[in-house]
Amino acid sequence: MSEVRHPREVFELEGQEAAEESFEAARARGRLHHAWLLTGPEGVGKATFAYRAARRLLGAPADPRHGILGSDPDHPVSRQVMARSHPDILVLEREGPDGKPRKVIPVDDVRRLAEFFSKSPASAPHRVAIVDAADDLNVNAANALLKTLEEPPPRGVLLMVSHSPGRLLPTIRSRCRRLAFHPLSLEDAAAFVRARLDVTEEEALRLSRMAGGAPGKALALAAGQALAMDDAARALLADLPQLDEAMALSLADRFRGGEGQAQFNLLLDRLADRVHAMSLDRARQGVGPLDHWAQAWETLQRLPREVEALNLDRTDALFTALRELRQAAQA
Repeated sequence: MSEVRHPREVFELEGQEAAEESFEAARARGRLHHAWLLTGPEGVGKATFAYRAARRLLGAPADPRHGILGSDPDHPVSRQVMARSHPDILVLEREGPDGKPRKVIPVDDVRRLAEFFSKSPASAPHRVAIVDAADDLNVNAANALLKTLEEPPPRGVLLMVSHSPGRLLPTIRSRCRRLAFHPLSLEDAAAFVRARLDVTEEEALRLSRMAGGAPGKALALAAGQALAMDDAARALLADLPQLDEAMALSLADRFRGGEGQAQFNLLLDRLADRVHAMSLDRARQGVGPLDHWAQAWETLQRLPREVEALNLDRTDALFTALRELRQAAQA
């Protein structure tokens, strides 16, 4: 599987023409709002849009080969943005200075916005800040962001990605113009995946279905070995109420190290998704009882958050989940 590119390195965006047309129309009329809230499920292209819009605001000319807000990847502005060296763009994200992901975007990062927007553009028509994602702001950071929104900067544009806008402060939402981004059809998302990865049509559809039609999320799932974890989840459930402990321990070996939490989360997500689908099928057929399956599903949903928040042992947590699944199968 190929590595997922950062949105600043992506120059194509499919299926979001309505959002691009709306933004471009506002820009062309000279009625560009100072703050834009980009909403929709994770992986549908919100951050990719933010960088596309930023390149145009920073002076990169239109390149119709790459869509409505497309720019030439070889243009100096595009190269500076990719190299993170353009003086008129500021990006706030969970990735820290050391390249490692943080749990939140801290308030000290957000406070840089005020100084950034207080200066005139160095070499571009606008100064642009991207927050990816606003959902990752802690309480103090959100309040600091609100101060910037209350005093719109001249020639400044703030582009904020949000996967869950309902979690943001109402005062933040009310000061932004919202652009909605929607998933693609499963078939279109699968075609997107197949054009970029060496997978079969059936595998592409599985990834698309797992991602809910979000093409970027489908690519990320592929890179995270979601197909293998989905196969493992299917095999574990098929054996119930028996448990292949050797297989479970082999899976637990993947939970070690820096990527261990992501692998743990992915396996439990695939188990939860399959339990949910199975429960719906049983309900339609009138096969019950389903109470134990519902309890097991809730455990699969809850454990990833608890394990990460409390630093619990991931192997123990996996066997806790598998024990509840066995009990549900025996009920």
